[in-house]
Amino acid sequence: MRNIILYIAVSLDGKIADKDGNVDWLYAVENEEKTDYGYNEFYNSIDTTLQGYNTYRQTMLLNKEFPYIGKTNYVFTSKEYLQSANHIQFISHDILNFIHSLKEKEGKNIWLVGGGKLIATLFENNLIDEMQICIMPIVVGEGIPLFNLPIHEQVLKLEECRQYKNGAIFLRYRKK
Repeated sequence: MRNIILYIAVSLDGKIADKDGNVDWLYAVENEEKTDYGYNEFYNSIDTTLQGYNTYRQTMLLNKEFPYIGKTNYVFTSKEYLQSANHIQFISHDILNFIHSLKEKEGKNIWLVGGGKLIATLFENNLIDEMQICIMPIVVGEGIPLFNLPIHEQVLKLEECRQYKNGAIFLRYRKK
């Protein structure tokens, strides 16, 4: 069975984006080490991405072309009229059953890119196997929280903790 991994950066106050959905604040944090916080190693371990529509839209605003070419990419939306194209497949029906069947297919790990509603939905339905979270030393204030919906309590097991010179902290948790 494939694992769904949430790999994401959050602000010290738990935001994944500012109030407008932007992540510009990530670049405000100094990175003299030029570290990628484990991104390349992680990216090579996956073959599929999952993201909500707002995350997809923001990704397209920030990039000239879709950044996850070569991976299978699913965007979850309530907009039923969207047509799958090039590197994206839009999913608007029976999301949980779709994800359950996706986990059963052969392949590498699956990256849960964001956003807050999709993260909370998958967490609430016990579909996130691992969380790799980089806490950035910045307070965003108003913004989109890591979990954008009410969720139930769940105890996780810390598998790894790394500290960077700029104050960022990488945490890797697994389900117990």
